[in-house]
Amino acid sequence: MQRLPEHLKRPIIDTEKTKTVRRILKTKCLNTVCEGARCPNKSECYSRNTATFLIMGNVCTRNCRYCNISPAKPEPLDKNEPKHVAEAVKELGLKYAVITSVTRDDIPDGGAQHFADCITEIRKICDAKIEILTPDFKAQKDALDIIIKAEPEVFNHNIETVKNLFKTARPQGDYANSINVLKYIKENSKIVTKSGLMVGLGETQEELEETLLDLKNAGVDIITIGQYIQPSKKHLEVKKYYTPEEFDDLKKLAENMGITNYQIDPLVRSSYRASVSYTRAI
Repeated sequence: MQRLPEHLKRPIIDTEKTKTVRRILKTKCLNTVCEGARCPNKSECYSRNTATFLIMGNVCTRNCRYCNISPAKPEPLDKNEPKHVAEAVKELGLKYAVITSVTRDDIPDGGAQHFADCITEIRKICDAKIEILTPDFKAQKDALDIIIKAEPEVFNHNIETVKNLFKTARPQGDYANSINVLKYIKENSKIVTKSGLMVGLGETQEELEETLLDLKNAGVDIITIGQYIQPSKKHLEVKKYYTPEEFDDLKKLAENMGITNYQIDPLVRSSYRASVSYTRAI
């Protein structure tokens, strides 16, 4: 594995606030993508009294080659999880909650109703804005309609990489399906839509432009771009570490394409400072 450049390193923060977040998550038997995906911003977010909830288990039915969450046969859904997520949101005092999940191709609706149940439970006990970061649900319209009916403030589905590298990075996914999911939500609701991708997997500038154009044409309101960091030697290699200056160039590229609501920086991840992007979008 390549040595990590200095601009991608983050200090470990361990304070009473981070301990409180960990305690609440442990008490409620909740997973977070912060831990599961080894997010570099984990300590910063915990110190701000927030986390991204990972629902439907901590193993995945797909084997994306960039992701640190393990593929395995998942356990049945925890029917109490939506209530526990809502309680954690309230105890943490969150004004903006982000909920993501593993992919559950073993469930007919892909877990869409479980997402909806989490939204319903949160609405019962607090007024936090809700962003969900979902799998593609195999682009099933019935599943997407469940999400639309639940009315989260933001629907996020990450494209993750450019079209040419999609099957390499996401062998069980489909680029067109991901674009169509985002397009369907936008065309059939007033929900803010969002998507993100990683750079450093070997994409070209032209391929990045093509993907950004596809997202723009799908009506995506918020776009995130960050540096891919290899979780282990078993995962896809980093082909390139972009410099901070090159990330500035990506910002200019987005702006030149008419994309104004973005989070583009080396350590940006899907839910990083998500409330800021949402505020800009409404």
